[in-house]
Amino acid sequence: TSSVLLTPMRGKGGVNVEQPIYTTRAHVFQIDPTTKKNWVPASKQAVTVSYFYDSTRNSYRIISVDGTKVIINSTITPNMTFTKTSQKFGQWADSRANTVFGLGFASEQQLTKFAEKFQEVKEQAKLARDKSQEKVETLSNHSQSESGRDTPSTNQASSINGTDDEKISHVGPEAALLQSENERLKSAVEQSNTNAKKWETELQTLRENNARLVDALQESSANVESWKKQLSACKEESDTLRNKIAELEAQCNEANQERQKNAQLTVRVKELEAELQDKEQELENLRKQAEIIPQLMSECESITSKLQAAETRNKELEGRIEGLQLDIDDSRQKQGNMKIELKKLMDVLDGKLDELQEFRQGLSKLGADN
Repeated sequence: TSSVLLTPMRGKGGVNVEQPIYTTRAHVFQIDPTTKKNWVPASKQAVTVSYFYDSTRNSYRIISVDGTKVIINSTITPNMTFTKTSQKFGQWADSRANTVFGLGFASEQQLTKFAEKFQEVKEQAKLARDKSQEKVETLSNHSQSESGRDTPSTNQASSINGTDDEKISHVGPEAALLQSENERLKSAVEQSNTNAKKWETELQTLRENNARLVDALQESSANVESWKKQLSACKEESDTLRNKIAELEAQCNEANQERQKNAQLTVRVKELEAELQDKEQELENLRKQAEIIPQLMSECESITSKLQAAETRNKELEGRIEGLQLDIDDSRQKQGNMKIELKKLMDVLDGKLDELQEFRQGLSKLGADN
């Protein structure tokens, strides 16, 4: 399809006979020729897709170009069908191109409008075909009636010198006109038969393509059902495994709890053993201390007398501390009085400084005036 000329066809006098009648944008796909199942992108991005009408041939076709490459050049026939396969995707089979085209639109409205236009163009193509067939049938019937009513030539023979050795045939102008008309009608009938055979071939090809598409659709449906069953089986197996894992986790949790309890009991036993050893050591120490109690009593009496002497001295020191505290309070009071007097002096000094500043400003003004 990449070698098809896309410039508008021109008739006599340079008049365009093929014009775009509808244009939209979509992503273009083609069916994989090997698998007949998968879609192969024909464009990297959304491209322009247009309906063209050829007024000379009275035909319609869909054309799309990606850069300099023609990716769709499909002549619409009455046997074609545009099928919506999803909300934004549609497809149709082209027997002449031996492929299936797919279009992905940006919205469902664009897909609906393109499908409606396809149906409209398809009906127009059907009407054009019916008119063409009626015209061919009319010409064929007219030719047969003319040939059955009169022969295309009349022969007139005469004998010269009483012998039949030489004959002269005279053909009139009306017979020659009828003969040429008959030849033209015969060629039109032959062309009609050729077109009919070609249409039959296209119809057979379309039927084969439809059969292949139906088989592919049925196979896809069967695969989908198989995948659904496999998915259901996998889900059931997954649920079973999840339940087993949950049971094993519960068992593991119970075992871990038992281990933790055993570990706690072991630790408690070791703690109790350590406490028992400490108690035994304390008891041994108490026994040793009981042996030195008399010595400790004498030392206690000595310490008591020393403590009494220390208390007496402490009372003396407390008296001295009270005297020092009074001196400190007196000193603090004097210091507070000195701070007050110093603050007053600072206030007076600030006032004097302000007066001096004003005096300087006055002198500056006087100097400026002079």
